[in-house]
Amino acid sequence: MLNYNLPRHLPSAEELPDSDETPVDNELQELIPGLLKAILLILWAERMDWLFAIDMGIYYHPDKPPIVPDGFLSLGVERFYDEELRPSYVLWDENVVPIFVLEVVSQNYRKEYTTKLDEYEALGVLYYVIYSSRRRRKPHLEVHKLVNGKYELQEGNPVWLPEIGLGIGCERGNYCGVTREWMYWYDEQGQRYLTPAEQVKQEAQRAQQEVQRAQQEAQRAQQEAQRAQQAEQRVQQLTEQLRALGIDPDNLG
Repeated sequence: MLNYNLPRHLPSAEELPDSDETPVDNELQELIPGLLKAILLILWAERMDWLFAIDMGIYYHPDKPPIVPDGFLSLGVERFYDEELRPSYVLWDENVVPIFVLEVVSQNYRKEYTTKLDEYEALGVLYYVIYSSRRRRKPHLEVHKLVNGKYELQEGNPVWLPEIGLGIGCERGNYCGVTREWMYWYDEQGQRYLTPAEQVKQEAQRAQQEVQRAQQEAQRAQQEAQRAQQAEQRVQQLTEQLRALGIDPDNLG
């Protein structure tokens, strides 16, 4: 909930730009949050109380520029307003501060570990996540949790986020044909959730296994039918042999 003073008359989301129009300087700034959103679209397909936005402006005051993270997650909001979707995220309209914000550090440092950390802390974002694959002596992934108004760095990879019901972490994988380290969602046991492509592949493998099982069942049924036919032919042969010997097979006592 918002707890600061705002002007009496406020613009709506439709009257505010959706971002700061600053182009991303690294493709990963779109692909990494895009992958996280794509996984959520499968995991939470039936839920309509969440929004994962990419490069969307968060307006916290009408007279100040928006904060534009690479990605953010809000819970307890309408997933869709209407068929036009959201042009921006306006806190005095939503009345819900994002619970999770992601910044992907590129070759052009944008104060992710300093100024932006302070901004998200002041805004009250519960989880501030920073990812930088260029770091050598420190972890690529940092998860900061707001505790008593201050961010505390969380240990581990993945890190479990109980308020969201998901874990966040990074590991090597393949997405969009690129094999590298990517960020993923995890379950409470630390098992990674599959990407859409992996899910399609898994479903295809399951379908193929079902086809193979059906083929095996059909083959076994065919073999049983052949054995039954052979047994019937053998009975017929024996019947004919008995009749040739002058024995009526129907009157055998």
